Amino acid sequence: MSAKEYVKWKLPQKIVHFGFWLLFKLLYRIRIRGLDNIPAQGGAVLVFNHSSWLDGAIILTLIPRRLRPIAWSGNFANPLLHLWAKFCGLILMTAGPKSIRQGLKEGKTTLEQGGLVGIFPEGGITRSAQVRTFRPGVMKIVDGLDVPVIPCYIDELWGSIFSYYGGKAFFKFPNSIRRPITLTIGKPIRNPKSAFEIRQAVQELSAEAVENRNGKFKTPAHRLVKQCKKRKFSQKIGDSTGQSVTGGAALMRTLIARRLLKKHVLDADETNVGVLIPPSNGGVLVNAALTLDRRVVINLNYSLTSELINFCIREAGIKHVLTTQKVLDKFDFEFDCEVVLLEEMREKLQLVDKLVGAIQSYLLPAFLLNRLLGLGRIGRHDLMTIVFTSGSTGTPKGVMLTQENIATNMDGIERCASFRPTDAMIGILPFFHSFGYTATLWAAMGCNLRGIYHFSPLDARQVGKLVERFQGTILVATPTFLRSYLRRCTPEEFASLDIVVAGAERLPPELTEQFGEKFGVHPVEGYGATELSPIVSVNIPESRITDKFQTDQRVGTVGRPIPNCAAKVVDLDTGEKLGHDQSGMLWITGPNVMQGYLNRKDLTDEVVVDGWYKTGDVAMIDNDGFIKITGRISRFSKIGGEMVPHLKIEEILTRFADPTPDDASDDDQPNIAVTAVPDAKKGERLVVLHTEIPKTPEQLREILNQEGLPNIFIPSADSFHQVDALPMLGSGKLDLKKLKQMAEEIYADS
Repeated sequence: MSAKEYVKWKLPQKIVHFGFWLLFKLLYRIRIRGLDNIPAQGGAVLVFNHSSWLDGAIILTLIPRRLRPIAWSGNFANPLLHLWAKFCGLILMTAGPKSIRQGLKEGKTTLEQGGLVGIFPEGGITRSAQVRTFRPGVMKIVDGLDVPVIPCYIDELWGSIFSYYGGKAFFKFPNSIRRPITLTIGKPIRNPKSAFEIRQAVQELSAEAVENRNGKFKTPAHRLVKQCKKRKFSQKIGDSTGQSVTGGAALMRTLIARRLLKKHVLDADETNVGVLIPPSNGGVLVNAALTLDRRVVINLNYSLTSELINFCIREAGIKHVLTTQKVLDKFDFEFDCEVVLLEEMREKLQLVDKLVGAIQSYLLPAFLLNRLLGLGRIGRHDLMTIVFTSGSTGTPKGVMLTQENIATNMDGIERCASFRPTDAMIGILPFFHSFGYTATLWAAMGCNLRGIYHFSPLDARQVGKLVERFQGTILVATPTFLRSYLRRCTPEEFASLDIVVAGAERLPPELTEQFGEKFGVHPVEGYGATELSPIVSVNIPESRITDKFQTDQRVGTVGRPIPNCAAKVVDLDTGEKLGHDQSGMLWITGPNVMQGYLNRKDLTDEVVVDGWYKTGDVAMIDNDGFIKITGRISRFSKIGGEMVPHLKIEEILTRFADPTPDDASDDDQPNIAVTAVPDAKKGERLVVLHTEIPKTPEQLREILNQEGLPNIFIPSADSFHQVDALPMLGSGKLDLKKLKQMAEEIYADS
């Protein structure tokens, strides 16, 4: 480069670069990780996620070598902006084939000359903070060139005034001063096979980035205080008793309950506390009070036997269980610890308790209240709750979930659902279920919306009335419960619903269509596990899709991973990572992975390896990042050397044997299930247990045959057996352990 060119271009660029670097340092708290992954010289392609309008300026400023980002020319139509783009070295492209070819050619030339090219393969700014489809342009740029592709992830800009947080691109008030920004630069990828491979690398960086964030960690308790004060004089919670509570009143009652429990019940060193209360205002406030007191809350599963509940109490070292007389009257439990009736606590309430609670809630600023409560001493890896698995495949295990587990899951829910202040989430899932605990309790309390509660998801008629009375907009449930609402609730009762999310079991497409036709809102499917806090992925609800430039939901899948969570599929035999549309074991990583199983390091080590959780589910990830669950290892049988999926057989039988809504029984439980029993000749034998259905075993076998299933997938005629009812868990899922036990007892002599 001549001296004249240096003075004309290079020197001004260096001066401008330094000026912007200084400006960013003043306005933001910046952290860069992995800078040594960018080669000191030679060509390379840097691939970034796209979460805000500020991303381009960030990469131009923070990457030390000169970078030429590829950008859409429409953003630089103004002559001055176009001149600025040229000065910065941007490679501008339009949607036309000729412009794309020219831009790709210019990018290749830059790489051949040893320069850096930057690209945002999503083709636009994400509207949900999820990593979307990577377009194939990145592969065309590196085609024929031996240059590394370097995945990069820009974190913490979602929620800024430059992101689509709240559904708007601009005209938002800043919600923080000197917002943190973390840029994570990953290991170079040599000779990538597909854009999918690069996308997966960026997705995995997003999960890694959380652990290295530059901002101050906000616990769920911090968020509860903030949101209750924000809605101080407007409704925050309500329940089926008709009681509506403002944010200020909810916080006041929570603080009073915390004060009484500290004074009269809980020892100073007592960490784990049991709670046995169904979803209700009281259940929410007790959970909140214990969390604000920095205790570990353990919501006990009231669908278990006394023996199993006491097993959980012993495992967790619980000294006190908080409940009500109404709950004790309904469930005949005998506890191996002290039981505290919350009604009796009211008798100990004094005027000073009320005054202190009112002052703290209504007068004290949030930052002072947080300091007074000691919330700043809570660490991201501190235990927040222990959720005992429902025992569908064995003895309940205590899943230890941290503050970070729950907080980041709350973030994911909020970003994918794009919560609005007018939203009301219907909380019908029990708090001993991780979906109910994280989504309907903490996401409702820690975000700017209302939480509305009813003690039983099975009580369809009351759920319908609840939605209508409180104008509920968000309903999370299982497909089993949705079938019940489809049959018993009216369109008028569900007229206000805007989002319906189903989890815990597969959502049949026909149920989606029927629900949509009747109520005008189509349920979307999500996926998770207790060990993952619990949400992993979700389809974006139709009403919250703000832009059509990329697909945000896909029927038959459980959606894309929530922000800062990554998924991969590996070969069942070799453990090798698979590409898109290949079926294998699903593994998940991110800040939602549990701390471990309580007192069971051996079991933890079996399922958590290098920060990745082995789900036990067989799945595939398509080219756009959507996950499709194809089965569960525990729901497969190996017959004649072949893996036979119970779920596939069960779905076909249910579709053809399930009674119509008019003929449905009142319990709305599944009427057919597939399991297996030992077989001396083949190793295992398929068994179908069913309630009364209108078809014979021979007719069902013929249906399976007509659907094209191989003979090995078709149970013998004597392997169909009618039972009074199929065993169910409190969460609405099949109790797989009891199902198998029933089958083994029935076919013990065969």
